[in-house]
Amino acid sequence: MKWLVNALATSIGKKFVMGITGLLLCGFLAVHLAGNVFLYVGPGAYNGYAHSLHKQEGLIKIAEVGLVVLFLAHIVLAVRTSRDNRAARQSPYLVKVSKIENGDASKATKADSWMFVSGAIVLAFVLLHLWDFTFQQRSDLVYEGKEPFEKAVMILQTPISFGAYIVGSLILGWHLSHGFASAFQSLGIYHPKYNRLIRCVSIVFAIVVGLGFASFPLWAWFGQPPAIP
Repeated sequence: MKWLVNALATSIGKKFVMGITGLLLCGFLAVHLAGNVFLYVGPGAYNGYAHSLHKQEGLIKIAEVGLVVLFLAHIVLAVRTSRDNRAARQSPYLVKVSKIENGDASKATKADSWMFVSGAIVLAFVLLHLWDFTFQQRSDLVYEGKEPFEKAVMILQTPISFGAYIVGSLILGWHLSHGFASAFQSLGIYHPKYNRLIRCVSIVFAIVVGLGFASFPLWAWFGQPPAIP
């Protein structure tokens, strides 16, 4: 583990590990979105998908722990990187160099700030999602005796979840539109020959994920009969 500690002590090392964690989380988002598409197929398909996951309880627990580690590592590194960037920009010399190399240091400042803000909103969105679906602690809802499909429709049809999930999904998409491509740059995959392709894939991925997750509360609100809370 010494190599990891040494890597995290450098700015390049932090960005490299943050890029890896970011791409792994993107992979999870793609899988999670694909699983939720079973909502559109119908109760039987979605319930079957949910029950099949519960049968793999041991693997699911391991995956959940892994996701928590990835998410916490990504957050901690994002905070530390943002702090280091702000500290570096306080140096007149570094700001001058940044302006020469990038054209305008204020653009980097704005991008960094918005990524941090959007990341904080995404974190709040994830915590709400866990509270709703994983921990099932909504005091205004009755979870007992309901199948996964019925629970999902019930949660998504509440005004709080409806609004929060749409806003959170769109902010997630915005975050990914920059973060996905930035992850490749952090890993050293940065070449004029491939940059445009990476940027296009990043935008397409962000749109699919953002609109994909935002579509579920819209579907539950307008395409399903009212659920009994």
